[in-house]
Amino acid sequence: MKYIGIDYGTKKVGISISDDEASFAFPKDIIPTNLVIEYLKNVIQTENIEAIVIGESLASNGQDNDLAETVALFGSSIKEKAGKPVFFVREDFSSVEAHRYLT
Repeated sequence: MKYIGIDYGTKKVGISISDDEASFAFPKDIIPTNLVIEYLKNVIQTENIEAIVIGESLASNGQDNDLAETVALFGSSIKEKAGKPVFFVREDFSSVEAHRYLT
């Protein structure tokens, strides 16, 4: 099963794509937020994506932050337009963890 990962931002959206076994995700693009829906529809089709993973937008205390509602609405829109399942995952401190393993 191949996934597309989305790191939503107000100005830009980071895109990654998993390998066929969904073991690893690899960076693909950074897209302006206003262009991301059409971009995703194309990539989902050409890369045979079966599901979408979106990073939840949470404050460091685990509560919703100012962007959480926007990210949830974005996820609903993608699910409707792409016709694929959407999963939200916690990603707080993921950059810190990645850096720790790389050094």
